[in-house]
Amino acid sequence: MTLQAQPINVVSILGSDYSIKAPEGQEQTLAKAVQMLNASLADTKRLYPTLIGDKLLVLAALNLCSRQVELQDEHQQTLERYEAKVTATVDAITRTIAEH
Repeated sequence: MTLQAQPINVVSILGSDYSIKAPEGQEQTLAKAVQMLNASLADTKRLYPTLIGDKLLVLAALNLCSRQVELQDEHQQTLERYEAKVTATVDAITRTIAEH
């Protein structure tokens, strides 16, 4: 069995280059993640112009994680609403079938 080498991608974050291995087919996902992180860093830097280095990176990462938690909560609420609608529909169909 031959293991295929993962391509190495060089990305730039806060002016530093990083060599990151991405599984085949995930290069676009990595590029989007780097773009999102760099955008978050730029937004955070605009809000807190005195932050640099690790403190800037940590605050930007926390902002991204916070947004992810909010999206997960919204997704869970939406899922619960749809599950309730499906359950109500199945109950209505079951009652209709039972009446006939």
